[in-house]
Amino acid sequence: MQSPLRLERRLTQPKWLNWGVPLLSLLGALILGGIVLAATGKNPISVYMRILERGFASTDAFSRTLISATPYAFTGLAASVAFRMGLINIGGEGQLYLGTIGAAFAGIAFADQPTPIIIAAMIICGMLFGGFWASIVGVLKAKFSTNEIITSLMLNYIAAILLDYLIFNSKSYWRDPKSFGFPTGKRLVEGAYWYDMSFGPITVPFGFLVAIIAAGIVWFLYNRTRFGYEVSVIASSPSAARYAGIRTRWKIITVMSLSGALAGLGGASDVGDFRHVLDSKGVQIAGYGYTGIVVAALARLNPISAIFVAVFLGGLSNAGYALQGPDFPSGLVGTLQGLILFTAVAGEILTRYRIKRQTYVAEGVSS
Repeated sequence: MQSPLRLERRLTQPKWLNWGVPLLSLLGALILGGIVLAATGKNPISVYMRILERGFASTDAFSRTLISATPYAFTGLAASVAFRMGLINIGGEGQLYLGTIGAAFAGIAFADQPTPIIIAAMIICGMLFGGFWASIVGVLKAKFSTNEIITSLMLNYIAAILLDYLIFNSKSYWRDPKSFGFPTGKRLVEGAYWYDMSFGPITVPFGFLVAIIAAGIVWFLYNRTRFGYEVSVIASSPSAARYAGIRTRWKIITVMSLSGALAGLGGASDVGDFRHVLDSKGVQIAGYGYTGIVVAALARLNPISAIFVAVFLGGLSNAGYALQGPDFPSGLVGTLQGLILFTAVAGEILTRYRIKRQTYVAEGVSS
């Protein structure tokens, strides 16, 4: 028996879908999360109110939320840049690891320089290291048509192994020779700490301001330049782009490198704004790169929206850390992030297709 409903591709997309889908995706995730909480004996309203209180309700909580949101903003931008060309870059996690390595290197190497020079060097090295790591995926995709999902994911594991090696299994430039028992990285001098900006009672990390600037640059690049137009053509039809004379291979490498540079900048901000050391285990546990995919999906690949989504997820993460205890579900934050990604992907399907009812006649089926 045939289903009375079928999916039909939309010829045009209503404008309300641009803001309606993210809101409905978020609402759907909260409802599903509430069902999970209720099934485990928790009061969903009480839990959500506690998350709101610890993540957003006070200036101190919101300041901490911005620290958590900064790496999410960069990895969300990184994913958006690649996804908008149809490149599924799952490697933001590994590219961020390389960014932390590059930034820590610069912070140690330029320790005797003025703070602005150290910060500039950390930003540049973080972007270069992350961009280089992503360019490997781009070259393999452009030259050999290698699946970028597989290569970027594999490079995540290699980056994690490299990160552990530099701290735990070698006497590298990054490892503190004075650390005994449990090896640690060299702690940066205070001159390498990134600035905190005060806007009234709210403290904003320097990296978050850089993320806002980066989002503006990405928006302009993709919406107001020839580069962005060519990227959109390649995303719509690679064969048509080639016939039009667009250098698709070069664009693949460029976009992947840009994506990696943004993720690497997130790694630099993690070192400069927060940890002030190459913390192998800490940055791997955080999972910034994978959360960036959730940010990009919920923002619908819009770089400006990605900043707001990053703040929301940063608040969830900050609240999760603050509320850890026997009466708070330890896996709730990760569960909510997974549900948000699931509902965002489902919502994206509804932006591309509409549900249409089929009618049946004596001779067969018509719509």
